[in-house]
Amino acid sequence: MSLGNAACRRCGEGFGVHEQIVNSNGEVWHTHCFVCAQCFQPFPEGVFYEFEGRKYCEHDFHVNFAPCCGRCGEFIIGRVIKAMNNSWHPDCFCCELCNITLSDAGFVKNAGRALCRECNAKEKAKGSGKYVCHKCHSIIEEGHIKFKGEAYHPYHFNCSNCSVELTADAREKTGELFCLRCHDKMGIPICGACRRPIEERVVHALGKAWHVEHFVCAKCEKPFLGTRHYEKKGLAYCELHYHQLFGNICFVCNNIINGDVFSAFNKAWCVNHFACSICDRKMSQKTKFFEFDLKPVCKLCYDKFPGELKKRLKKAYDEQNKKK
Repeated sequence: MSLGNAACRRCGEGFGVHEQIVNSNGEVWHTHCFVCAQCFQPFPEGVFYEFEGRKYCEHDFHVNFAPCCGRCGEFIIGRVIKAMNNSWHPDCFCCELCNITLSDAGFVKNAGRALCRECNAKEKAKGSGKYVCHKCHSIIEEGHIKFKGEAYHPYHFNCSNCSVELTADAREKTGELFCLRCHDKMGIPICGACRRPIEERVVHALGKAWHVEHFVCAKCEKPFLGTRHYEKKGLAYCELHYHQLFGNICFVCNNIINGDVFSAFNKAWCVNHFACSICDRKMSQKTKFFEFDLKPVCKLCYDKFPGELKKRLKKAYDEQNKKK
């Protein structure tokens, strides 16, 4: 290259015959003139970036022109994702809930957050109390089916036996889905309460099969859940209500009387709980007692009653005996 008439691109002066020069894009520079337009320092390892005809070292180019990532804070060189009023490295632009990369999958703005479509659907479903389909990730507006622990739109599946498109009453058995008609033909027990097939644990009692949660006390309707039950006239009762209805409950402690029973005035007492209702003195079957307001009263307390009251009590007692 002839340098006879050449001039430095920066200072405009010529070059010496044996002077070392820099040639960049057809332009020539003195070596001491070929520097960063911002800091005026030589380019480290000759690496520079050009913008609008001016050359910059890597650091000053980043400071002046490269955007900073909204997540890691580093300068972005190369592909930039512009979203949520910020700039991002492609690998840094992620769903704020599940952390999946959004740069190619797309995102949905939800309450100031960038979410993937699946997480956005789940967030919307939380407020509505509805399920999100595990396959298409949209909210299930009406009936759903559960398959391997996840919720789905029924129309994503067909019956494993007859291939009909499934509805919300489909059933899972041995890892496969069946329409209700095919499922009911497979010899599965039917619950004696809800009349629906029993797919998991089953309780056999009263000559029928039951869902565990549907086998309940006939009185309080609480599930037995494996605890002891008592049968009477084709019905099942928990221990408490069986004894309340057909056994003895202590008038004082309200507990079931397992041992000896003291009975009086159509009531029952644990032997240790039978006492005077006024002075609380313990009484036995040999102790003389009287009835007052359908409760036992010892002789000492009874003797303290006014004479008129004792006469009325005796009269009522005699009339009661005559009716018997």
